[in-house]
Amino acid sequence: QVQLVESGGGLAQPGGSLRLSCAASGFSFGEYNMNWVRQASGKGLEWVSGIYSEGDYAYYADSVKGRFTISRDDTRNSVDLQMVSLKPEDTAVYYCNAHWSEYNDYWGQGTQVTVSS
Repeated sequence: QVQLVESGGGLAQPGGSLRLSCAASGFSFGEYNMNWVRQASGKGLEWVSGIYSEGDYAYYADSVKGRFTISRDDTRNSVDLQMVSLKPEDTAVYYCNAHWSEYNDYWGQGTQVTVSS
């Protein structure tokens, strides 16, 4: 049974930081590209960051570049998103995504991040 479980969301002040974690199970984690995708209330999905299966290349949306850092630990089957210098516009539900192919694409249940003073 495939599971992706996000944690670490919550309330942060503007300029603050949060660290999201995603624990994976039920599939060959090391073979999958991992992504973080977010959805603000009333808006569509926005891809935030991704990291290749080899873990040697990470990439970011322009809106978070320089503020967010993605990392993965294939020994623990986990992927993290360190977020600093948070802005109110970062408020969203953040989803962990595992992608290998069109037919091997998995999502977590999401974790809420709220940035507000």
